[in-house]
Amino acid sequence: MYQLIVFLPLVGFLIAGLFAKSIGSKGCEYITTGLMVIAAVLSWVAFISHGYSDAVPFTVPVLQWISSGDLNVNWALRIDTLTVVMLVVVNTVSTLVHMYSIGYMHHDPHRPRFFAYLSLFTFAMLMLVTSDNLLQMFFGWEGVGLASYLLIGFWFKKPTANAAAMKAFVVNRVGDFGFALGIFGVFYMFNTIEFSTIFANVDTVANAEGVVMSFLGYELGSADAITVVCLLLFMGAMGKSAQFLLHTWLPDAMEGPTPVSALIHAATMVTAGVFLVARMSPLFEYSQTALTVVTLVGATTAFFAATIGLVQNDIKRVIAYSTCSQLGYMFAALGVGAYGAAVFHLFTHAFFKALLFLGAGSVIHAVSDEQDMRKMGGLRKHIPKTYWMMIIGTVALTGLGIPGTIIGTAGFFSKDAIIESVFVGNNAFAGYAFVMLVLAALFTSFYSWRLIFMTFHGKPRASVDVMSHVHESPNVMLIPLYILAVGALLAGVVFHDAFVGQLTGVDNEGWYNEFWRTSLFAAEGNMILETFQKVPKWVKWSPAIVMALGLLLAWWMYIKSPYIPKELAKQHSGLYAFLLNKWYFDELYDFIFVRPAKWIGYFLWKKGDGWMIDGFGPNGISARVLDVTGKVVKLQSGYLYHYAFAMMIGIAALITWSMFGGAG
Repeated sequence: MYQLIVFLPLVGFLIAGLFAKSIGSKGCEYITTGLMVIAAVLSWVAFISHGYSDAVPFTVPVLQWISSGDLNVNWALRIDTLTVVMLVVVNTVSTLVHMYSIGYMHHDPHRPRFFAYLSLFTFAMLMLVTSDNLLQMFFGWEGVGLASYLLIGFWFKKPTANAAAMKAFVVNRVGDFGFALGIFGVFYMFNTIEFSTIFANVDTVANAEGVVMSFLGYELGSADAITVVCLLLFMGAMGKSAQFLLHTWLPDAMEGPTPVSALIHAATMVTAGVFLVARMSPLFEYSQTALTVVTLVGATTAFFAATIGLVQNDIKRVIAYSTCSQLGYMFAALGVGAYGAAVFHLFTHAFFKALLFLGAGSVIHAVSDEQDMRKMGGLRKHIPKTYWMMIIGTVALTGLGIPGTIIGTAGFFSKDAIIESVFVGNNAFAGYAFVMLVLAALFTSFYSWRLIFMTFHGKPRASVDVMSHVHESPNVMLIPLYILAVGALLAGVVFHDAFVGQLTGVDNEGWYNEFWRTSLFAAEGNMILETFQKVPKWVKWSPAIVMALGLLLAWWMYIKSPYIPKELAKQHSGLYAFLLNKWYFDELYDFIFVRPAKWIGYFLWKKGDGWMIDGFGPNGISARVLDVTGKVVKLQSGYLYHYAFAMMIGIAALITWSMFGGAG
């Protein structure tokens, strides 16, 4: 079963990629989507049969991969609770995106290529989440990087799409460099890259005495070595999950088709970093310094991205910055050791964020590909089904619910679990993280309802011609929205007890969650699973209160008194420009990295290659030889008397030389 789950998308990619001319666009659409439906159904079967049983982790061998010296790597599928949860997330969202794309992309002449790329991406992501070792994970990691490049730049005739694809590829390479070094470090310390062996020996390595590893000229003991390796692995996670400083590629990636945004930037690829840290939890638990850095970066990202989302006008960019912010929540939870809460939010976030992205695609489809919310408004009556789907996604994202009860949307249960976990976290930045996450929740509510009010309420701001063509999306696009809406409403209450409940004490060493017992590791003294459920009432109510405040503020500014935003922008023009221009990170990176790199390249081109190499090197010498031979060749006139005259001159010269003693 697990081989089918993983390799069916690869089969779809090969069929659509190799036989598109034979089976046509419709054939490619139906075959790739049909195979994804089978993979998704099997994923849910695996989730129920493995996740809700006492099954122990096991591996499914695929083939012998590498055998060279100390490095022996088999290509195998690691099946545990974390794996089956990720299988559900990846294959469910990918299936719905495939189905949605049949309607959204039906005018595009290159549909076979698009569906082939979607299936290729899905296969690479499945390789990542089922990996049994770090090399196999890196294979999937780079595979999703390649597929994302192809999908973001799918409309390659658009310069902006090409630039966005290149940007995503280059920025991710920065993180991947750290990830690769982290893999080398793990192999150096453990003499293996297989997860089972690493996890079984991490306690021994962590308590080893003496120098364990040399890094940048420093002799590191076991604790410092583990910290360095964890930080390098986290560097890879930062790039893939668009965390602060390596986030700049994510909003620009909206240049790709909207289904790509839902697949890559809402539910799957951007969560790969969260998955990496969760998978390596047995290692991270032995480095409090690394976990503190994870908390700091995650909380900062949650706040930073939410501030930018307050003023963006592109409907997809607002949701993109929301994704960046929500990923920050997940990393903040990972940093305090609440791995189950982080993966819980990853799970619920997949439903409501994919719903919002696909809903935004339905809006864009309705208004003739317009994405600027300032040119929308008044769409509620024209596309009511899309409107209500966006409402459901918004209440799930903002976390509508009543604390202390089972009444709430998916985001309410998972986000509140993170905020409560961070409040009781014991690292140095837990308090800072709590404040940042609550403020981010306030901003999230404001910009989410701002999107709803600007898009669907008020007077229409689009042209009469555009409004006359506004229409509801076809059922092939709406049905995926309905399915995602069910997940956005119910995933939290249905899976809450499994993901962050069912606590069991083990030899007074701490509290463990039965669902995650065999896949997520909590070190001795990690009591967060017990204590986060006993926080003060004001902590439990703070997310609900700020959510209501954000809603009221957005209603007041965009429904009751719509002139206020313009007045505020004028009064605080500097702050407005700062947020609108995304804290000027693109300009800063352009100044620090891009311009110097271009200058160095231009200098080496003109001076190094043009002046030195072409002037004095082999190319310069060959140019001089060509000049000489070009002149000498003119002596070859082709006339016999010219050659006879030259021979006579030669004979005369030879006789003269002999007469003056040359022969002697």
